[in-house]
Amino acid sequence: MNLLLILGDQLDPESAILREANRDSDALLMIEASEESTHVWSHKNRSALFLSAMRHFRDDRINEGFRVIYRQLSDPENGGGLSSELARALREEDPQELRVLEFGDHRVQSSIEATCEDHGVPLTVVVDDHFFCTQQDFREHARGRKQLRLEYFYRELRKRFDVLMDGDEPVGGSWNYDEKNRDSFGKEGPPEIKSPLSFPPDAVTQKVLQEVEAQFPEHPGSLENFDWPVTRPDALRLLRDFIQQRLSHFGRHQDAMWTDQPFLYHSLLSAALNLKLLRPREVVEAAEAAYRNGDVPLPSAEGFIRQILGWREYVRGIYWEFMPEYGKRNALEAKEPLPDFYWTGDTEMVCLAESIGQTLKYGYAHHIQRLMVTGLFSLLLGVEPKQIHEWYLAVYVDAVEWVELPNVIGMSQFADGGLMASKPYVATGKYIQRMSNYCSSCPYDPAKSVGEDACPFTTLYWDFLDRHRKRLEKNTRMGLQLRNLDRKSDGERGQIEKQAASIRLRCRRN
Repeated sequence: MNLLLILGDQLDPESAILREANRDSDALLMIEASEESTHVWSHKNRSALFLSAMRHFRDDRINEGFRVIYRQLSDPENGGGLSSELARALREEDPQELRVLEFGDHRVQSSIEATCEDHGVPLTVVVDDHFFCTQQDFREHARGRKQLRLEYFYRELRKRFDVLMDGDEPVGGSWNYDEKNRDSFGKEGPPEIKSPLSFPPDAVTQKVLQEVEAQFPEHPGSLENFDWPVTRPDALRLLRDFIQQRLSHFGRHQDAMWTDQPFLYHSLLSAALNLKLLRPREVVEAAEAAYRNGDVPLPSAEGFIRQILGWREYVRGIYWEFMPEYGKRNALEAKEPLPDFYWTGDTEMVCLAESIGQTLKYGYAHHIQRLMVTGLFSLLLGVEPKQIHEWYLAVYVDAVEWVELPNVIGMSQFADGGLMASKPYVATGKYIQRMSNYCSSCPYDPAKSVGEDACPFTTLYWDFLDRHRKRLEKNTRMGLQLRNLDRKSDGERGQIEKQAASIRLRCRRN
């Protein structure tokens, strides 16, 4: 008998490990471990999503005739640790071997490997064909390259999988339409947008919500707004809804933000993809078909496909190519603590209050809110990368470490020194003003860098450039920003440095 370990982010009913299973002799093992919600202080919605999806997956596999050994969070014998519960199962079942799909978290991989070694049980790791690209494929792409840029990798995959291609050339003549996908809504704001599908909790999910509230009462976030698909059929419904209702407008406005509009035209599919309720191939195929059928413009289809076929595959490759060392990188030597308001949303800065507030409410914020609001402030302030990484891993329902950590360490915080991003993504408060209406109700002026009403983003932006000038001078893409810094007098720069120090002091106290 083989024991097949199914982790909480491996809920594909057609996964390689299930296709190879012998239902007459093998058993599936699924473990709810409280440590997976406590090793970072996980949002209640995140814990509930994983647990509910796991229980629905369990029930479906039992109905298909699998024997499932399930360690539920509330079981009296459950000690709360993934490795300890795995050890108990290995002792009780005495399997010939443990089989598991490739992991999504280096910490989990190390724990399971050590447990199997301690108990003398062979471990077989099965290649996960959920993705377009294998880990070996990425290693071959990375070999000999000093920099690993998304664009070149993305083009390779477009050609290899014949996605949005016209023979050997990209459809429309361009590989990406990023420049056409940066529009704000203007002063009038977004038009009326049809709300995404709703998924009211069924009996299984209701039970999970009760258990999460009882087990993790002090954890951040609220369960009142839990509304995520937790089964594959519901995830497919959400995909169809996005393609039909929002994809056509997604590209143009994907970077825009607006008060009290947490979802706008975004797909909300990342959680279902990362739990593997959806497969990236079917998502990409649906978006390309919508373009080919004339239902959505090319910039929208390409911009969305680039997130799935390009970025998602790329960050997974980065993660497994460079872990565990990658998670410790801190190229800018940032040391500040994460401000307490990241856990409460209690700040006068409206952009942060809005982005963090909706995060605590839903466990969700879209990519620009993450990169250019919460991530930007952390970068400019000089927060230690490990702390902001653990915050992102804790508070977002779609957070699995293989995708979250490179996005934070590499893209958001530039802590890898430029392996992923060609330059730090830094901007003044004027960027947020251009892309949202947040600044219209904020007490701070994004045009000012000093004074009582100066925008902290703007103050910290100029301070960031000044503090890291020697490092940034080596980056040709930072030339214009550094020349703008040079236009400021010594007196102005001194005032900015003093005000930035004051902002840091206030953030430490809060």
